[in-house]
Amino acid sequence: MMYEWIVSILLLIGGTLILIGSIGLVKMPDFFMRLHGPTKATTLGMACLLIAAMIYFSATHTGFSFKEILISVFLLITAPISCYILIKSAIHHKLKAEKHTQGIEKIEKDS
Repeated sequence: MMYEWIVSILLLIGGTLILIGSIGLVKMPDFFMRLHGPTKATTLGMACLLIAAMIYFSATHTGFSFKEILISVFLLITAPISCYILIKSAIHHKLKAEKHTQGIEKIEKDS
């Protein structure tokens, strides 16, 4: 019975984080700032959903489910790497950033 509460709370937190990340993707003013939503909030939201799935399937079925662990590892490895590659590509193609985006001028000078 206790696992149901934990799973419910993790699902609510995960859904909220994914919603926040998706809103950030739409509302941020430039490309560099838009990448923060999917790479940070959405990744944490998916981690909460996968942890909830691990707890649920471990409690209701016999044995431990390794599928969610593999998905979590893959997600946590690929999200930051893909974000880094997208940012480097945007800098290489001299994509314009907003004036108030911090750190972009320094990155552009270094590359």
